[in-house]
Amino acid sequence: MKISVRYFAALREALGAEESVQLVSGSTLGGLRDQLIATSQRHAAALRRGRLLRCALNQVLSDESAVLDDGAEVAFFPPVTGG
Repeated sequence: MKISVRYFAALREALGAEESVQLVSGSTLGGLRDQLIATSQRHAAALRRGRLLRCALNQVLSDESAVLDDGAEVAFFPPVTGG
């Protein structure tokens, strides 16, 4: 399945605004984060475990156990972002 991943604030500066990712059916937000971490050193540094990040699934704040559907939009951002 294909999903859209968007980055905000410092993550956007490190990784760009958006990318598309292929995942296996039944993947979770946590699984997506792990897959992205394995993508490159830039991803690993920006999304590393231990770094507090918020996740939104289809514009709703969600925890990492949320299951993704084909065509979903995921956003990662720091806990505090400026306007």
